[in-house]
Amino acid sequence: MPEQILPFYVVCDQSYSMTDHLDALNDGLAQLHRAVGTDPVVADKTRFCLIGFSGTAEVLQPLCRLSDVLEIVGLTTQAGTSFGEAFTLLRDTIENDVELLRADAHRVYRPAVFFLSDGHPTDPATWPAAYERLVAPDWPPRPNIISFGIGDADATTIGRIGTFQAFMSQGGVGPTAALHGFVRALTTSVVRSGGIAQEGGLLLQLPEQVTGFTALQVDPVP
Repeated sequence: MPEQILPFYVVCDQSYSMTDHLDALNDGLAQLHRAVGTDPVVADKTRFCLIGFSGTAEVLQPLCRLSDVLEIVGLTTQAGTSFGEAFTLLRDTIENDVELLRADAHRVYRPAVFFLSDGHPTDPATWPAAYERLVAPDWPPRPNIISFGIGDADATTIGRIGTFQAFMSQGGVGPTAALHGFVRALTTSVVRSGGIAQEGGLLLQLPEQVTGFTALQVDPVP
């Protein structure tokens, strides 16, 4: 039966600098799975995809209804932090997913991307071009991006990536605590966006505040 669908893509840095934090992040994603997968209304209106990136990028959990999977594939650390690889794969994945959803007669809303990194890109000269393709105004399924920086991430870069909202972990807040805040924000957004029927369709909704983070100014695409 055709449905209204809001796809969520979680794009996570899994470079070596994340080694000490991935267990907490994977636990948080498992909690998201339980929260959404057991809510039939939210599960029907949302879809979830997990992409991990290091020197390369890979789709760890293809776009799915969270009630249809037993568990989410976990993130594992690898070398490198290529933002360009992440953005290139994300664009290709969104394009393919939207085509498949439309082929089933679903009404697809603009995808939401939660991007998380704790460091600097190792491809500083090339990632902006891949990012600009992802957010190009003439590409209909361009996503709303909510970016999160923790640890040694550069606030200017994180602010540039976010098109809907951007956050940087607050000074004195450890990476693990910040990751808990990230997962809570993600879970809240999925549940609120998929659980409340708005006049005219689905709306992306974020919590008013994200624990452990300061909101950044979102820069316009040049």
